[in-house]
Amino acid sequence: MRLNLAFALIMLITMVSCSKKQVDVIVVNAGIYTVDEAFSKVEALVVSDGKIVATGSTEQILADYTSDNVVDATGKFVYPGFNDAHCHFNGYATNLMQFADLRDTKSPEEIYEILKQHHQKFGGEWILGRSWDQNDWDVKEFPTKEKLDELFPDIPVYLVRVDGHAGWCNSKVLEIAGITAESKMSGGEVVVKNGEPTGIFIDNAMGLVGKFIPEITREQQEKGLLEAQQNCFAAGLISVTDCGLSKNVVLMLDEMQKSGELKMRINAMLDPTEENFEHFVKTGIYKTDHLLVNTIKIYADGALGSRGALMLEDYSDDPGNKGLQIETQEFYDKICQLAYDNNYVVATHAIGDGGNQLVLDTYAKFLKGKNDRRWRVEHSQIVNPDDFDKFGTYSIVPSVQPTHCTSDMPWAEDRVGPERIKGAYAYQTLLKQNDWIPAGTDFPVENIYPLYTFYSAVFRTDHEGSPEGGWHIDEGWSREQTLRAMTSWAAKSSFEENEKGQLVPGMWADFVVLDTDLMTASPQDVLDAKIESTWSAGEKVFEKSMEL
Repeated sequence: MRLNLAFALIMLITMVSCSKKQVDVIVVNAGIYTVDEAFSKVEALVVSDGKIVATGSTEQILADYTSDNVVDATGKFVYPGFNDAHCHFNGYATNLMQFADLRDTKSPEEIYEILKQHHQKFGGEWILGRSWDQNDWDVKEFPTKEKLDELFPDIPVYLVRVDGHAGWCNSKVLEIAGITAESKMSGGEVVVKNGEPTGIFIDNAMGLVGKFIPEITREQQEKGLLEAQQNCFAAGLISVTDCGLSKNVVLMLDEMQKSGELKMRINAMLDPTEENFEHFVKTGIYKTDHLLVNTIKIYADGALGSRGALMLEDYSDDPGNKGLQIETQEFYDKICQLAYDNNYVVATHAIGDGGNQLVLDTYAKFLKGKNDRRWRVEHSQIVNPDDFDKFGTYSIVPSVQPTHCTSDMPWAEDRVGPERIKGAYAYQTLLKQNDWIPAGTDFPVENIYPLYTFYSAVFRTDHEGSPEGGWHIDEGWSREQTLRAMTSWAAKSSFEENEKGQLVPGMWADFVVLDTDLMTASPQDVLDAKIESTWSAGEKVFEKSMEL
């Protein structure tokens, strides 16, 4: 009798075990924010063939599923993989290979020392640098070429401003490019003082120099992309929208993704070139599991920091200057018609209230009313009060970068004055137009780290907590809104909301594990939060012990 009972028990255990479904990965004992419609929180998730197949309690999941890879999260917190809705991933990769890092420098003198060390270490025919910002210096004025000439009389030096909308060079570059005080460029400016160029170029005028800079090799670019990818994974980023790429770069990304080297999911926005129009736009939307091509990226104006943003009225701190319109109305109409006819998205950079009005009114001519085209205004940084409703009326998507707000707040009101600042970085007002909004960083303009986006959007202070209570805090987002903007709404902005951005069955198993609950953490705890691991399609692509 006892033998029969023992046999029956063994058979029961075997039957229960056999009834469990074998899967690839199970994560248990976690605080998982699914970011579904109800903003549900669960304890466990199941991954099979790269996708989420179930979520629920740890007890329930372990009763129904079995795996050789059960991950005990020990109470840590899981979020959908962060999605940067506006950045320059390929540009960041290029910077890693070619450019001296000038970010956070506090004076031209500090930059000169960095350049000397960079050239001594790397050599090369040119000295290139990126991310200087005169607004961080004691004397908040554009630099000039004289000291660069003194230090590097025979080597061309070209340094790109933090926003990518201004360049600074020495006389050797002016000589190579044949630039004089008479040089002109529509949609840009060669800054002249005392009858000669100072070495500063604004917006389109940068093109006078850019064509002479030696191109990065394919080998360097691939190396840079893989390094950029690892840095993104370390920051919890699994998806990015790369704003403005050539045909050759898009094809390279596609090739690297198909080989399995590049696992980053990329929404690749196209530069407005005939080559891109013929190869991509006129042949339809291109999509794989890792690459989406459905958008043309253009520019309405420049940047606020270099006073190239197009304003309806003069800059408050530069009378007589309203900024720059980058292209003609005819150009904008042509691009919009092409995109409309081929079911492509138009994404237009617009910073100033004049730039935003130009884009909104141009889009309105084609969209006419409510729609699901998801045409975008990148940055939507300063909007005239009369223009906010146009986002909702024409279903236009404002794509914003909250760290721009906290980077610019020390000087932005000086640029535009106390009245116009009320329509600046107005993220809550913009969110209400369509009840959803995507967020990004614009890296390498800003830091790559998406948790800084969360911090800036919610608290609207610098990392020392200033100003107390937050800068125009009424335009900040809630924690839930911010997490959605970094995940599910970012996916929606590229028509990928049914594939990623939520941890629910059927979605890609792209997720990030943190040691911090972003929904309850103090501001300092958000800044101190650590990425424990990052997963793409159920594969661990980063863990804290890895070296960057």
